Amino acid sequence: MATEVKVPVLGESVSEATVGAWLKQPGEAVAVDEPIASLETDKVAVDVPSPVAGVMSQHIVAEGDTVNVDALIAIIDEGATAAAKPAAAAPAKAAAAPASTPAPAASAPAAADVTLSPAVRRLVLEHGLDPSQIKGTGRDGRLTKDDVLTAVNAGTAKAADAGAGAGGATSVAAVASGPSRAQERVKMTRLRKTVAKRLKEAQDTAALLTTFNDVDMSAVIETRVKYKDLFEKKHGVRLGFMGFFAKAVCMALKDVPAVNAQIEGDEIVYNDFADISVAVSAPNGLVVPVIRNAEEMSVATIEKTIGDFGKRAKEGALTMEDMKGGTFTISNGGVFGSLMSTPIINPPQSAVLGLHRIEDRPVVVNGEIVVRPMMYLALSYDHRLIDGREAVTFLVAVKNAIEDPTRLLIDL
Repeated sequence: MATEVKVPVLGESVSEATVGAWLKQPGEAVAVDEPIASLETDKVAVDVPSPVAGVMSQHIVAEGDTVNVDALIAIIDEGATAAAKPAAAAPAKAAAAPASTPAPAASAPAAADVTLSPAVRRLVLEHGLDPSQIKGTGRDGRLTKDDVLTAVNAGTAKAADAGAGAGGATSVAAVASGPSRAQERVKMTRLRKTVAKRLKEAQDTAALLTTFNDVDMSAVIETRVKYKDLFEKKHGVRLGFMGFFAKAVCMALKDVPAVNAQIEGDEIVYNDFADISVAVSAPNGLVVPVIRNAEEMSVATIEKTIGDFGKRAKEGALTMEDMKGGTFTISNGGVFGSLMSTPIINPPQSAVLGLHRIEDRPVVVNGEIVVRPMMYLALSYDHRLIDGREAVTFLVAVKNAIEDPTRLLIDL
């Protein structure tokens, strides 16, 4: 019996999505609730589960197509069984092969059998890799961009077989002599288009300004070194830097409430809570889930929440609800090696704190030049709402709390 598969409800105010990747091809068996397609919305990727067990019969739409909620996208033959793939015929005279010809090694699963998202497929082709030789950490073991980049950087990724068939997903053309001037046109993902639109709106609407400061990370680093083992043993999560900064931000927001406010029409809305948006890496790019009521949380609870966000982001399991809202954003470009930047606010928020890499630099302490682990901080803010004095006061409050973490315990 043919069963129709339709686009599920995607979340509040989300009416359409883009087909990011088909996870099941026609003729393949599917189980009940097994993901058959990945849809990209403005914020997250959503898997479409199969409503029945059977065989994928037909794709109604193609990858890259835009679909509305409740639109028909596929048909599954309920109860059908996928035909077994015929085994390759053995050579008639295998035993008579010359002694000098090595026996073929047991081959890994064909690269074409590995389901890849468009972004991952581009990376695999760009580096000429065999995706079946890379361990996937995404949902159901699927490859993510981070998996491919990690394998490339670690040197563990294996090159694709140069003799692979022309139709294989990883066939790599022979390198022509001379410099390459090839171009590739790739349609923007829905997430990337939404990010581009919102960032441009922020530039067009807000009076953006950035103020900088630097912070001595010695005290936080010493605290981590001293307590990291006990912390992980008790709480089951590593003690990172973000927990300290999130708590410092919450304290500073109490002192300077305008930084936690937003403009709605001709009114200023002040928030008595701190919903902190944190940027985490996902297969399709950075996403920004929200730590709700962070002002009520301990450092341990914040670290657990961020760790859970990171895990679910890699698995593609973050929901629209996870991204909704947020009154202030912390973006840590330091994990990618950034020395300094001017982050852009995430409307309707009015400010964003940018963290950067830690590096030893000479500084003057008590009249002497010493080497300290320093980090640049950048606060971008909407000058329509936040005055320069308030922005600097906020940033100094964060700096003071990080340089003397005891302040976080006694709320100073």
